[in-house]
Formats: sequence, structure tokens, C-alpha cells
Amino acid sequence: MATVKVYGTQACPWCHRVKAYLKSKNVDFQDIDVSTDYEAAMTMVQASGQQGVPQIWIDDSIIIGFNQEKIDELLGL
Repeated sequence: MATVKVYGTQACPWCHRVKAYLKSKNVDFQDIDVSTDYEAAMTMVQASGQQGVPQIWIDDSIIIGFNQEKIDELLGL
């Protein structure tokens, strides 16, 4: 099973949509709130070069924004 991390904030509606989608597909993921975790925010920016959320990390791939097609592809859904 893939390792999935969702970097987002509580105020981000697309972050909530990504998490709801993953839950609907029974995908376990780590929910990381970058508005309260400065170290995680810096890790996210350094790895992706982007500050925008949501960021969905699936194993070694990083998806910026809610791209359902790419999520499905990487997870084999």
C-alpha cells in the first residue's frame, strides 16, 4: 500500500475535498496541517518548491491541488 500524506490547512476547502475523497476510497493518509506545523510547512515547500495547498504526497510523487485523475492513477483506483 502506498504511503499517502495530505498537506493542507483547516481553512482550505480543496484540502477538505481531497481528504473526503480519500476517505470515500478507504485510503489511509497522514493529515498534516501546515498552518500549525511550521517544520512540516518548510519540509513541504523544500520538497515541492510550492507553498500552495493541498499537496498530496503519494510515495515519491507530489500532486499540487486536488487532481483526482492523478490520485487515482498513483493509487491504482
